[in-house]
Amino acid sequence: MKRRSFIKLTSAVSALGLMPFELKAMLQSTDLASCGDVSNRKLVLINLAGGNDGLNTVIPLNYYDQYSNLRPSIKIPNTGAKSYITLDNTLSEEQQIGLHPALTGFKGLYDQGQLRILQAVGYPSQNRSHFASKDVYATGNDGNSWENGKDSGWIGRFIEKYYANELLENYPLGVQIGSNKTDLGFHGEEEHGLAINISGQDPSGFYTELEGLGGLPPENIPSSHFGVELSYIINTGELSNQYSQSISTAFNAGSNAKEYPDTDLANQLKTVARLLSGGLSSKIYMVRIGGFDTHNSQNQDAGDVNGKHNTLLETVSDAVSVFMQDLTEQSLADDVVGLTFSEFGRKAKENGNLGTDHGEIAPMFVFGNPVNGGVSGTNPDLSEATQDNNYQIKTVQFDYRQTLGTLLQDFLGASNLVIDNTFFNNSFNESFAESKVQELVKETHSVASGCFGDTLSLDDTFINDSETKFFVYPNPFSEVLYINSLYEDWEITCKIYTNSAKLVFTGSLQAFGNSKAIPMPNLATGVYFLSINHRGKVERHKIFRL
Repeated sequence: MKRRSFIKLTSAVSALGLMPFELKAMLQSTDLASCGDVSNRKLVLINLAGGNDGLNTVIPLNYYDQYSNLRPSIKIPNTGAKSYITLDNTLSEEQQIGLHPALTGFKGLYDQGQLRILQAVGYPSQNRSHFASKDVYATGNDGNSWENGKDSGWIGRFIEKYYANELLENYPLGVQIGSNKTDLGFHGEEEHGLAINISGQDPSGFYTELEGLGGLPPENIPSSHFGVELSYIINTGELSNQYSQSISTAFNAGSNAKEYPDTDLANQLKTVARLLSGGLSSKIYMVRIGGFDTHNSQNQDAGDVNGKHNTLLETVSDAVSVFMQDLTEQSLADDVVGLTFSEFGRKAKENGNLGTDHGEIAPMFVFGNPVNGGVSGTNPDLSEATQDNNYQIKTVQFDYRQTLGTLLQDFLGASNLVIDNTFFNNSFNESFAESKVQELVKETHSVASGCFGDTLSLDDTFINDSETKFFVYPNPFSEVLYINSLYEDWEITCKIYTNSAKLVFTGSLQAFGNSKAIPMPNLATGVYFLSINHRGKVERHKIFRL
């Protein structure tokens, strides 16, 4: 039996990147029976690319007169066939919301207790550049600095830390659909291939297409820098082939129980549902719909809500609604939570072109059976939007990382240490594990605090990933493993263990430069742990021999 099958990834033992002697200590201190199995839980992220106009999506009814004055041409009316949808009359006055009339599907999810709306989501120092703000969201930063790592993404860091035991399985831990560029969010700190990007809607033929792109790799790899780079490309290609095969297998085994609208986003979510139905073990899915940069023609005419924004919101709402129906009919809905996010919102005042310009905050929709339906926060205060501040609403009620951190912990079971490794509030030196969104996950689906798991060692003093000084590449490797350091001259003691904690290599290495090679011609294919001791501090890397 495979080790992954023998010890299921419960929230208590999500530290399966640990060696058996480390696991033993953890198992002794945790009541597994009370924690349950959360290994099959998934997140589905829906990127509303371009900056969604939050004020016409979620209308603040207690500020409706001010809203109308700021948007005389493009406001959502309070009467008539295209008036806003009253969300919930039982909410307090400062939470009274009107949904855009296109969001009938979201209204249905809310009435079923499967949708929570978070008001005024953003980050502390909003950058209203599409490129910069996308990078902030992808890396888990806050606009003040890049201290969480500008070269790695929050999803990649989370996967490397929390799902370490599955990094080298034959399926990707992340799947992205709907964009021809892999999102920076999936990029890990140690260069693992953490996601695969499916372009188009033909996953069943993806493996065959990929296999046919080129010929066989060269038999002899030169012993040079070029050879190292070539080996990395070949190894990455082999992993991609494995990933695409697992996707094709799951797609062919899966099915859809509902008819989806004929839209690109609906097709993306339809593919996700079919992959889930087919048993794909990937953990985080990202889909995308563009067009939300509505500087002009947001509405088709003054006083007419039909137009670009109406079509976009209808597409999102209808696709998500059918996606949830599909998952429910196939008994998959208890293991899935989805959310929408956009790089920023829009300005409170219309711009004279039947559109809106770049703003800061925007609402976030979180949906799924495990989600506790309702509204978090209060309607944004439109009195903030004045000519002096260019009609911006600046008060952030929820940092986007609060929402994500809450789901990573309360739904997926990650520990505080994993959350802090994923993203940390460096501006205020605070952990997002300490500022979660209350009542986001239903009590019936929430992981108990005693069951949170991580992959840090219990038998040694390992340093945090943010303090690592050595980079190991290529990973996977063939016969030679390279260790690269920030130091020019360095000396280390390194040990390599098998997956069953057997020591297979030990030695001291000294380098008078940044890089040192370790020949490994006799090492068998498989997963290993490399322990590097430098000046009394130990860091560990999970490596794979092809």
